[in-house]
Amino acid sequence: MRKNLSLENDYKKLDECELFLLDMDGTLYLGDNVFEGAVDFIHTLEKHNKKYIYLTNNSSRSGNDYIKRLKGFGFPCERENIYTSGMATAEYLRRNCSDRYIYVVGTKPFYDEIVAAGLKAFNAAIYDSEEFDSIRVSLDEKENIPVVCVGFDTELVYRDLDLAVHFLRKDADFIAANPDWVCPMPKGEVLPDCGSICALLTASSGKEPVYIGKPNRNMVDIISKMTGVENEHICCVGDRLYTDIAVAQNAGAVSVCVLTGEADEEMISKMETKPGYTLDDIWELACIIDGSF
Repeated sequence: MRKNLSLENDYKKLDECELFLLDMDGTLYLGDNVFEGAVDFIHTLEKHNKKYIYLTNNSSRSGNDYIKRLKGFGFPCERENIYTSGMATAEYLRRNCSDRYIYVVGTKPFYDEIVAAGLKAFNAAIYDSEEFDSIRVSLDEKENIPVVCVGFDTELVYRDLDLAVHFLRKDADFIAANPDWVCPMPKGEVLPDCGSICALLTASSGKEPVYIGKPNRNMVDIISKMTGVENEHICCVGDRLYTDIAVAQNAGAVSVCVLTGEADEEMISKMETKPGYTLDDIWELACIIDGSF
């Protein structure tokens, strides 16, 4: 443990954690490259009867997509081990906007998560050019202005942005799955993520989104209710300070920052409140839990 970059001086809080919420990209793997010791880390949790949920802000994939992806990498994973910002967004919309039309800017898996929640979702892709032009008119009455819902859209086309800005300028509610600016990729590359797409929409419309995913504590609170594990006995593990670590701090959970993704020592040294624990990688955390570090 890098004590100069950690809030805690011992491993007591880690030992007391019953549930680990695990970021994936930059924490367990990067792109298609699984970090050494990452799969063994999950087996270490199982060995010590620790629960785990793969918790991701990546809203471009569905829960089922992640189950297949993780199993393909060799990680144990069932439906109860996955919770995504897309799933949290669908639940938020179901609770708060079930009587509204939802205009979705996102991938097909993200769109399908919204539809699966029983919501009246639509997007630009389902209309031809004439229908696309007429949809403005049919939904322009104030009572019919839809909610604009945005995810990490790797299938983004200009028409999606066009109609989203149109509705936002009509004062549509603006809901977004996650605030991440970029999605890390191998060799130092990145992809523009949901936060970057929303920044474009905000610049064009003047509307700011309500973000549902990390660092919103809502995701941790929902999981706490689902599992019966109190927030103080939940550990959030990740590589991003403004999402993975911030959600733990906002929710009163334990935080572990690994230095295999976005965060580096310089960034952490400038934080007013350091992560609970700053570790080199996920294998170091496995060794701590196993008592062999």
